[in-house]
Amino acid sequence: MPGLTGLFIPLEWDVCTHTEGGEEGLIIGVGSFCARPLFPGLGPEFYWINNQLFQAVLGAVLVIGFWLWVSYSHKLVPGKRQYFGELAYNFVRDGIARDMLGHDFRKFVPYLVALFSFLLVNNLFGQFFLFMFPTFSKIGYAWGLAGLTFLLYNGVGIYKHGLLKYLKNNTMPAGVPWWMLPLVMPLEFLSNFIIRPITLALRLFANLFGGHLVVLVFVVGGTMLLTWTEGPLNGKPEWLLHTAGGVALVFSLAIFALELFVSVMQAYIFTVLTAQYVASALADEH
Repeated sequence: MPGLTGLFIPLEWDVCTHTEGGEEGLIIGVGSFCARPLFPGLGPEFYWINNQLFQAVLGAVLVIGFWLWVSYSHKLVPGKRQYFGELAYNFVRDGIARDMLGHDFRKFVPYLVALFSFLLVNNLFGQFFLFMFPTFSKIGYAWGLAGLTFLLYNGVGIYKHGLLKYLKNNTMPAGVPWWMLPLVMPLEFLSNFIIRPITLALRLFANLFGGHLVVLVFVVGGTMLLTWTEGPLNGKPEWLLHTAGGVALVFSLAIFALELFVSVMQAYIFTVLTAQYVASALADEH
């Protein structure tokens, strides 16, 4: 069993490791996304308490703690802490909520700020050495947030328009001839009620899953080649393997920089689309 750091390594050690000659080795691939129970001794019924759930809970705690910290003891002339908090808050309020929602934006700002913060923190877990695993590369967590967005935009739309008018607004676009409605209505229903949450979750999941897999290949594969000491491999001399490993590790820095950009961008895109869907639900007609 791994030590304390093993709590943060994205591996299920019973499933995603193998033993050769009494030594544990890592499976590089989709097996690296397996969850590791934090308390395996308690039995299978507690396996859901795993490292990935720990990351999600820790992310929520960090987000709550951050906003409590930057909002404590506000002053007329802000200090560095207050200025940083206001800068982050205004980025979501003015750059996302106000632009997408117009005059109705204020009531949705708290949710959008919390959503962007939670996404950003959990995405950035993939860049930190103790974690090295973006929470939303497990699709269940992406489904959860997409489900919340689905409930939000449909809930506010039904609340404003009523169920029948809301369904009409989202399945019968204005200006469509009556004879085309049998074709258009199913497509609009699929687009607004089925495709939106599915693509919202898959976009977030696929970008983080693919990026993390590329990082694993370059970092772990480069390390294996750089430390290879068992003679030629498939006719390739050791010096060539070591060189390839060193190049892979150096190139992995560029991959990490790209993943950092993707982590921030995906948090932004998910939040923008949530605001857009809410704005669409509140609109009187489409």
